[in-house]
Amino acid sequence: MNISIFGLGYVGSVSSACFSLMGHNVIGVDNKEHKNVSINSGQAPIFESGLDELLSKSIESNRLSATSDVKYAVENSDISIICVGTPSKPNGSVDISYIINVCTQIAEVLVQKKSYHVIVIRSTIPPGTIENSLIPHIEKISGLKVRKDFGIGMNPEFLREGTAIDDFFDPQRIVIGAIDQLSYKKISEIYEGNKNYNVKAELFNVPIKNAEMCKYVDNSFHAMKVVFGNEVGVISKNLGIDSRELMEIFCKDRKLNLSPYYFRPGFSFGGSCLPKDLKGLNFIAKDMNLEVPLLNSVINSNKIHTNRALEIIVKTNKTKIAFLGLSFKDNTDDIRENPIINIINELLKSQKYDLSIHDPIVDLQGIFSSKKIKIITNLTESIKENEVFVLSNNSSFYNTWLSNIDKILIDLNKTLPSSFDSISLV
Repeated sequence: MNISIFGLGYVGSVSSACFSLMGHNVIGVDNKEHKNVSINSGQAPIFESGLDELLSKSIESNRLSATSDVKYAVENSDISIICVGTPSKPNGSVDISYIINVCTQIAEVLVQKKSYHVIVIRSTIPPGTIENSLIPHIEKISGLKVRKDFGIGMNPEFLREGTAIDDFFDPQRIVIGAIDQLSYKKISEIYEGNKNYNVKAELFNVPIKNAEMCKYVDNSFHAMKVVFGNEVGVISKNLGIDSRELMEIFCKDRKLNLSPYYFRPGFSFGGSCLPKDLKGLNFIAKDMNLEVPLLNSVINSNKIHTNRALEIIVKTNKTKIAFLGLSFKDNTDDIRENPIINIINELLKSQKYDLSIHDPIVDLQGIFSSKKIKIITNLTESIKENEVFVLSNNSSFYNTWLSNIDKILIDLNKTLPSSFDSISLV
């Protein structure tokens, strides 16, 4: 394919070399002429181990060149990949002015171009940027229409400095969010290389906002892991524990610790272990006068999330509410520290609510002291008596039964199938 890559910094230089080695014809574009001179001489404008060698091979094969001529680059390519910077502003917001400038330049050339051209954003941008800002801007400048005259998509990069070439050719996944199927097809095809240089990874065709969000989620989690490790480390040191050895043991658990198990957005955490042990670790740190802001914030964040659920229930403006599933998770009768109990107790403080509860396993007698709460013995009868049904845990016990009712369903743990008309917390 014929590809133009805008921005020959870290991501742009690596992408230019790697895509051209895969067999594509690549034109690098940068307004800083020294970068173009560097690329054309087979020298990387930034330091990355092994990049000079790859650039030299690409230049020698006549599949890579660099220029400041935007018109030439766009007219001689099918896809334009934007890799310019999106730095932080003083208030923490993202500066997308470099992206806007490049889109303006490309749009001005597209006016004269007859073929369908696809613009791909590799830079990290806030969710909604492409649909709310870039598309209207390109359409205004060019007079063209997206999906009809040009395509656009998001293809975030996951390149680490120092291992960028290996990360490019051996990624864990390739994420593409495209405005239409033709754009997705063209973007996905850039990863089809030759026998010597190829990229084999699972492709994810996702909504554009999802693709825009990916990098933020990745890097925020990585930052949180560093802070978590350091907070555990400082507590461990003060207890005379080898923190490196401790975290090595921690990482051996790939069933829970390093796994997708807890990464399922839903309701607040509860149960006998997580709240108790988190409070215990925070007390240990406090007792040694150690500040561990991340660990300290977790309980409060959980409470805030629980309050969000309470707000959703209150905003229905209904008074007859049934709570289904009182245990903190499926297949257990444990209700200890379950946030749904706190929500029910909060509602019981008001005189206006008529509340009822049901659980297929839990013994519900004596959980609440109030006589205002009713234990459901007949689910079918409860349909007539209640206006809202709140499912708080991940039990599938109620799925078949709830599919036949025409009442407000609040699914706090996103357990119900997507075909259900339900209100979710996340």
